[in-house]
Amino acid sequence: MTDRAVNHATFTHERTYPAAPARVFAAWADPDTKRRWLGAGDDYELSFEIGGHETVQASHEGKKITWHTTYVEIVPSERIVYTATLHFDDTLATASITTVELTSSGDSTTVVLTEHGAYLDGHELPEWREEGTATQLDNLTEEFS
Repeated sequence: MTDRAVNHATFTHERTYPAAPARVFAAWADPDTKRRWLGAGDDYELSFEIGGHETVQASHEGKKITWHTTYVEIVPSERIVYTATLHFDDTLATASITTVELTSSGDSTTVVLTEHGAYLDGHELPEWREEGTATQLDNLTEEFS
C-alpha cells in the first residue's frame, strides 16, 4: 500500500502591472494572451466564465500532466476565483482554490493572488507550485511592455 499524506500550504504573490484593471483582467480572460504568459503549449483550452474550465496538458519525465481549472467566481476587473486539480497520469497530485484580486493604483493595477492547496502523497511540493506561479505572474509583465 502507498503511504498517504496531505501537505496543506498557502502562498500569496503580489505584482503591480503598468496597465488599467480592465486590461490586466483581459489578459486572464483571453485564451491566446493567457496561453502566452501561462507558458501553456498547444494542448490548451479556456472557457472564461463562471462554471467554465481551463485545461493545460503537457508531458514531463514520461508522465502526462493535466492541470484542470473550474471558474467559480468572476467579477470583471476586480476578482477571479477558481478551483484547480493537477494530475500526473491518472494520479491526483494537488487540489487547490485560488483567488486573484485586482486593485487600481493610479495608472497601474495591483494583483494579489492567494492559493490554498492540498498536496497529496508527495507528488507535488508546495514550493514547486509557488515558484511556478511566480514565474507565470512575472511572464504576465511582458504583456504590458
